[in-house]
Amino acid sequence: MLYPELSESIIGAAMTVLNELRPGLDEKLYENALVIELEQRGHAVEQQKQFPVYYSQKKIGHLIPDLIVDTKIVSVFNETHVSQMLGYLAITGLELAILINFREAKLDWKRVVKSR
Repeated sequence: MLYPELSESIIGAAMTVLNELRPGLDEKLYENALVIELEQRGHAVEQQKQFPVYYSQKKIGHLIPDLIVDTKIVSVFNETHVSQMLGYLAITGLELAILINFREAKLDWKRVVKSR
C-alpha cells in the first residue's frame, strides 16, 4: 500500500474531528478542524492551494483541492469524487488522494492512488 502511515494518520485525524464535532455541520467547518488536528499531529498542511490547469499549452484556470497534507491530497467527498480525484492527481503530479465524508456518524473515507 502506498503511504500507509500517512493514510492512517489522516484518517485517524478525521475520526477525531468527526467524534468531536458530530455529523451535520458545513463541510468547511470539518475542513478547518481537520487542518488543526493534522497540524497538531505534526503534518505540513496547505489549505486551498491553487494549481494552474492548462489546455493546449494555455492556462484555463486553477484546480483547488481542499487540503494538501505532506504533499498528498485530502478532500471531502461524495460518490462522484473518485474520478475527480484521479484528475486532481494527474494535474498536481501527486500520487495519493484521500477522500473523507463527514456526513454520517461513522466516518466514510476512500484512498485514490494514481496508477503508475
